[in-house]
Amino acid sequence: MSRDALIGWGSAFVIFLIYAALNNGEFLIVDYANLMIHEVGHPAFSWAGYYTTILGGTLLQLIVPIACTLVFIRRGETTAVAVTAFWTFENLLYVAVYMADARRSAMPLVGSDESDWTILFTHWGVIQHDLTIAAWTRGIGWIGMLGTIGWLAWMYVRSDE
Repeated sequence: MSRDALIGWGSAFVIFLIYAALNNGEFLIVDYANLMIHEVGHPAFSWAGYYTTILGGTLLQLIVPIACTLVFIRRGETTAVAVTAFWTFENLLYVAVYMADARRSAMPLVGSDESDWTILFTHWGVIQHDLTIAAWTRGIGWIGMLGTIGWLAWMYVRSDE
């Protein structure tokens, strides 16, 4: 990767982080793509029972970028690995928003009047911990996105040795 590419991608990541921080808890532009993948996940996992169908949306929205990351790791495409890993961790911000709304159920939903996380957290007996679980999920997302940027910079420095 060239120095210019590192600066370009690093700048794009930082701009996105600023955008995400300024819109904390809001639906981000990339979440439209995440939502489409999420909604496909429900029928894709319907063979595995009711609760897995509910969880399937989140599962698929994480599986898709993870699968992309694994493909790019195998190909040795450092920048693509960083972009798809960053996408994976960004998805956790989106998931955390809905987790945090499990008790309130105030957010708009697609095709249902009850959130996936309301159903799942109630089933698992952890609904009273929705905000804590969401905070941890959000934190992992932020740490992962920052770690991805650090990893990309480290890969650049390492390639210059």
